[in-house]
Amino acid sequence: MYITTIQQLGTLMEHCIRQNNAIDIYEDYFADLEIEETEETPSAKTINVFRDPNEIKRTATHLSWYPDGAKKLAVAYSNLEFQRSSPDTSFDSYIWDIENPNKPETIIKPASPLVCLEYNPKDVHVLIGGCYNGQIAYWDTRKGSHPVEISLVENSHMDPVYKVIWLQSKTGTECFSASTDGQVLWWDIRKAGEPIEKLIMDPSKKGNINNALGVVALEYEPTIPTKFMVGTERGTIISCNRKAKTPAEKIVASYKEHQGPVYALQRNPFFPKNFLTVGDWTARIWSEDIRESSIMWTKYHSSYMTDGCWSPVRPAVFFTTKDDGSLDVWDYLFKQNDPTLSLQVCDEQLQSIRVQDQGKLIATGSERGTTTLLELSSSLCTMQRNEKALVTAMFERETKREKILESRQRELKLKRAVASAQGDAENEDQGRENEDEDLVALAEQDFFSIINTERKKADANKAKVEEQQMIIEEEEKKGNSDSEGEKKDSENGEKGDEEKE
Repeated sequence: MYITTIQQLGTLMEHCIRQNNAIDIYEDYFADLEIEETEETPSAKTINVFRDPNEIKRTATHLSWYPDGAKKLAVAYSNLEFQRSSPDTSFDSYIWDIENPNKPETIIKPASPLVCLEYNPKDVHVLIGGCYNGQIAYWDTRKGSHPVEISLVENSHMDPVYKVIWLQSKTGTECFSASTDGQVLWWDIRKAGEPIEKLIMDPSKKGNINNALGVVALEYEPTIPTKFMVGTERGTIISCNRKAKTPAEKIVASYKEHQGPVYALQRNPFFPKNFLTVGDWTARIWSEDIRESSIMWTKYHSSYMTDGCWSPVRPAVFFTTKDDGSLDVWDYLFKQNDPTLSLQVCDEQLQSIRVQDQGKLIATGSERGTTTLLELSSSLCTMQRNEKALVTAMFERETKREKILESRQRELKLKRAVASAQGDAENEDQGRENEDEDLVALAEQDFFSIINTERKKADANKAKVEEQQMIIEEEEKKGNSDSEGEKKDSENGEKGDEEKE
């Protein structure tokens, strides 16, 4: 029976092998034909909505995608208005299965509400979180809902931790955090009790915590592991070098043009020298080489901008959220004055945004804790023909234009400085002339006063001499009159004697 079956199968297998040798089933018959690109209208559709399950709603302050495919989404919930926070407000944050909006898959239980929460790209079970009270904690979802380790309060930030990012390291356990207390702290979660390094964002480079700028945005590009950037409450972007020798050298450059806090800061995934910032009423694209001004920017909107990020698959596309509940998709190759697509996601303020690594799914978090999951059309998540080359040319053109304007502005400043210096020199010369004239007048005055004094002395001496002479003359006159009287008396005496005789 066995032998008969093998013989029958052998004949069938021989036929299949010969057929396979005769025809290549993997051959691409239409490799030379170009696929016609259809101009699809940019669009997006809502896939799911995840709502805060608690009665007292909190803001979805931060979002993080599961590193291994678009399966889960970690959402940090906290009430940033501390004085309005109810004592009954929940501290919990959640990990959602994107296909199940009814109940969170995992509950994260921190000691203080989480402002930010990030998956470890090297270990999908590990998350790091920044708390409202300034502490750093990390979770391993295999070990339950409570943190595995948490930093000591005295070694932590003094303000809420607005951003925490995993670093590119061999161990995969290092991260760093930023807060409005003006500090950037580096951590190793194996010893999370205290930071391994600290940098104070003092623009004067003196390391004075009292002069530090509060940090609300943090940027780190793994391809440039020694560099990082921070966005401050005062609208300044500071570029830093972690490996510099002294704290003063670690602060490399600053960029200032926003009128309010910089809520989002991210390098372009394809062109790391160019980065996006979102703050006040506009989003700006910068070049590292130009510090005076951004090279491109959106128009000023009537609503305040709250967050933004680049598309991970298209270098010309980025996303911004506003406090009127709208999401704008910008494609700078298509148009630059207005967004390519504008969506009214909800009626409340959008607070956070995160795009999945494949570029197809995008999540937004609102002020009332609603997380909306959207799917973008293929035109917004598929690289266009020659897009990299076109974006390169666009960035280079705008950078060159700004450099020319910057050099022209420097020339004008230099001319003004020279003109003002010449004016100051003329004023100094005139002042010196006036001073010389004053000195001459003083010398003349002193000279004439000395002469007058000498004259007065001479006149006084002359008067004394004349007075003495008068006294002498009077004395001589008196002497003469006395001698004449004596002569007359003697003559009269002689006459009397003669008469008597």
